[in-house]
Amino acid sequence: MTVGAISVPVVAIVGGGFTGAAVAYHLARLLPEGTARIVVYEPRAMLGGGLAYDTDEPVHRINVPAARMTLLPGDDTHFERWLLETGALADDGEAVTRDGRIFARRSAFGHYVDATLRPLVAAGRIEHRRSRVRAVRAAAGGWRVAAADGSVLKADCVVVATTHPSPQAPAVLDRALAGHAAYIPDATVPGAFAGIFRKDRVLVVGTGLTAADVIAVLDAAGHEGPVTAVSRRGLRSRGHTPLPQEPFGDFTIPPARSARELLRRVRRTLEQAAGEGITWHAVFDRLRGEGGAIWRALPVAERRRLVRFLRPYWDVHRFRIAPQVEAVIDRRLAAGSLHIHAASLADATLRADGTIAVTFRPRRGGRPFVEHYDTVVVTTGPGHRAILSSQPFLEALAAAGALQLDRVGLGLAVDDDSRAIGTNGEAAETLFIAGPLARGTFGELMGLPQVTEHALLVAEKVAHRMAGARTPRF
Repeated sequence: MTVGAISVPVVAIVGGGFTGAAVAYHLARLLPEGTARIVVYEPRAMLGGGLAYDTDEPVHRINVPAARMTLLPGDDTHFERWLLETGALADDGEAVTRDGRIFARRSAFGHYVDATLRPLVAAGRIEHRRSRVRAVRAAAGGWRVAAADGSVLKADCVVVATTHPSPQAPAVLDRALAGHAAYIPDATVPGAFAGIFRKDRVLVVGTGLTAADVIAVLDAAGHEGPVTAVSRRGLRSRGHTPLPQEPFGDFTIPPARSARELLRRVRRTLEQAAGEGITWHAVFDRLRGEGGAIWRALPVAERRRLVRFLRPYWDVHRFRIAPQVEAVIDRRLAAGSLHIHAASLADATLRADGTIAVTFRPRRGGRPFVEHYDTVVVTTGPGHRAILSSQPFLEALAAAGALQLDRVGLGLAVDDDSRAIGTNGEAAETLFIAGPLARGTFGELMGLPQVTEHALLVAEKVAHRMAGARTPRF
């Protein structure tokens, strides 16, 4: 785009969930008005909602206190102040816990981000293109972005801010149940639970945050039938400590060089904390805060080992459930209407009467056993192996050699500036990856404040690049 005698660079941000919205917001604040065109491709009406925060389910809550959720690094209470100043909690009588912390509905956070960006959109500082991106191709001096609405944009810089792929259902379930009405391979699809009846026996495959959300949604809808949640280790997401604590420990001086060494240090720190009357929450808060430095100090082989053996334990302690959701889980466990199995799925059969027979293999040995269900819901983690095939434009970029999967198996390969690394091993100057897909290099990028901080990093790198791209026309 040209303004007067100055060629104004164009930045295309693919994905307008929280990450894409945060990159756009910080980029607009970093670049002087009129010095760049920022275009965000997001089919949803709201910027900042995405898969996580664009939900109408009232029981879907943020899983950390509102005082720790923010679009502005360094201003931790920005979201909490917005909630109080706008009256966003007026219809949410359960948002505030007994100790005064706010665990708002996830939709409230999405509206907060959208409201924060709205003045920039209204002023033309950010353009919201309500369409999906179909193709991104290298063009002379930049990129050609083609959208599903038929539009084509010539961009000087592209930021890929799409989310992780949908869950990858266990093959044993897909082979037996694919296409069946009682099989829900992705619990995040709107209306996925419409066919579940009040007395149905439900199997939830997975025991993490999404599984907790599913159980809470079913409970709120009046479901009374037995629910079974299963994962290989049978670990459920933990709750929050009732009293605030400062992060405890130090894991960076010096940083561990192996997964085993890191595990030993964590165990020692947990013992030390317990001796001082401090719970594990404070130790994991320190781990989260130092996560990027811890991760980057580990060789790739040790990162892989960490993901393979320790990630499930990290996930259930790092990604805690809101007290309101925890109360539902505890109540159903106590009532016997929820059971958790530590087992793998050995077989699944669709019976003539429409019910589903599932064979479990217990984690600690013992004989396999069979249980019967009316519905099976998959809540496993992202299908990382399907990252490239999850978006046509990513697949095409990979085929062109512009990007590749990272060596850890968590996302796309990027350098320390979050620029995509192509198949030739070189980083693209103007193709950036923001958010969860950059986890292989940056480590923990699945929750705030880490995603906020990474979005700001990407915005700073793009702004620096765009400042150099503004050249006079002669």
